[in-house]
Amino acid sequence: MTIRSTMLAALVLLCLLFRVQRVAIGADVTLTPLVHASVQIDDGSRVIQVDPWSRGDLSRAKPADLILVTDDPIHHLDPEAIRALRKPGAPVVVPPASHSKFPEGVALANGEKKTFAGITVEAIAAYDIKPGEPSHPKGKANGYVVTLSGKRIYMAGVTECVPEIRALRDIDVAFMPMNLPLDRMTPAAAAECVNALKPKVVYVYHYDQNYAAGTTNAKNIAASLQSFRDALEGQSIEFRQGDWYPSRR
Repeated sequence: MTIRSTMLAALVLLCLLFRVQRVAIGADVTLTPLVHASVQIDDGSRVIQVDPWSRGDLSRAKPADLILVTDDPIHHLDPEAIRALRKPGAPVVVPPASHSKFPEGVALANGEKKTFAGITVEAIAAYDIKPGEPSHPKGKANGYVVTLSGKRIYMAGVTECVPEIRALRDIDVAFMPMNLPLDRMTPAAAAECVNALKPKVVYVYHYDQNYAAGTTNAKNIAASLQSFRDALEGQSIEFRQGDWYPSRR
């Protein structure tokens, strides 16, 4: 091998190493499923708690620099869990319709974008397409896109695949609901929505609607997860299965 070719090979190797280092810097965000719709996002210096719920094991969770609440049922807006995990003065972002239930929170409406604790937060509409009760009308609840350490992370909340979701771009990780009441967001519908969104990584969550009552049908849940996985086959989207439903004590 000539000196010139040796130097060229070394240069290529150096470029590859640089690219790997850049990926590693962007990969420093840790995502921890806690329970149902509750997830912890941590980049080593800042912690976000989304929909903290006392039914989960809060001893596994870190104190939050920012708390995001998507809706007002107890498994989304749980004042006890918020008090347990909130650092002094940490912002708690809520939809305007939920503000009266947590007046200490900061209301952020669908379509608004603000910075809290140095973290960019976009409120994305979350609502039903299929009519019927229980209903989730447009404007009542939020999904959120947060940008942390260069990663765009989307928590959909309780929603169907509305135009506001389909319009999102450059999502690194998405948390998508499944098995919602009235056959909303079936595994096939959730997978179609993910394929339209095209995140690099997807978790499904909020998929066992009977967990709180202790009437989980484990066989049906396993089948729905497999159906979702099958519907994603052939796509360049990584499916990660979280431990969303710990044993009830």
